[in-house]
Amino acid sequence: MHLFEAVVDANRRMVAGDKSAVVPVAEFRAALPIAALTCIDARLNHVLPEMLGLPEEHFIWLRNAGNIITGPVSSTMRSLAMACAIKGGKEIAIIGHSDCLVGKTTAMQLLERFAALGVDRQRLPENLVEYFGMFGTERQNVIKAVDFVRASPLIGAKVPVHGLLLDLKSGKLEWLVNGYQQFQTVTVPVGPGGQALRQAGEALETLGQIGNLAVGEMKFPETKIGELVKTAHDRVHQAEKVTAAIEGKLGPKSLAAAAPPLLPKIHLPSNKKPRS
Repeated sequence: MHLFEAVVDANRRMVAGDKSAVVPVAEFRAALPIAALTCIDARLNHVLPEMLGLPEEHFIWLRNAGNIITGPVSSTMRSLAMACAIKGGKEIAIIGHSDCLVGKTTAMQLLERFAALGVDRQRLPENLVEYFGMFGTERQNVIKAVDFVRASPLIGAKVPVHGLLLDLKSGKLEWLVNGYQQFQTVTVPVGPGGQALRQAGEALETLGQIGNLAVGEMKFPETKIGELVKTAHDRVHQAEKVTAAIEGKLGPKSLAAAAPPLLPKIHLPSNKKPRS
């Protein structure tokens, strides 16, 4: 059993009323301490690390508004990296919580609250959602943060990165991302087929992000008609070469016998006037 398997198991038994449910810390000395990123919500002050069942000396607690990570080399990533490199953190946990006020705040509400503090819109970043890391659901926010940590060059590949969600009413932990699991990477073959698959994947990813773009900002590739004609002519020329090569080996009669029958020619009426 790994550390967070024991943590989640003890938490579930504790929530169910088992007062004797504890994490056998002595058995997991090699995995301690942990570095945990949580929200600044004051309701967490007396809940964590108790709900994790870990003593404070084994709990490196980092906090920001909404437990948000905006990129793999952001300032929060710097703190997590230092927590591992200097404070000796062995595992990382991103812990979100239910009823997060950051997730409930819209961009318009945020502007209004900044205005009440005397901060004009012109002094704020243009893209509020991107800069402040505002999110739709607590679950999605945790998973996104874990992805950023796992992709960060500042965090070693041997450091497990977990994602959990705490229910403030019940105290139950939901394990969203199991950092012990190793995800397999699908390798796309090199060549025209592989390139097509990669382009299809990129197109799907772009469609997933299209809601964040303005239509006026979208740019489409320009293709000249002459380029299409030239490409078609080249392919026909190449097909003629292949046909000639096959005829050289099979003979024109054998090739004609093997080829599928052609559709009959359709003679369209001519618009030209007969000569007098």
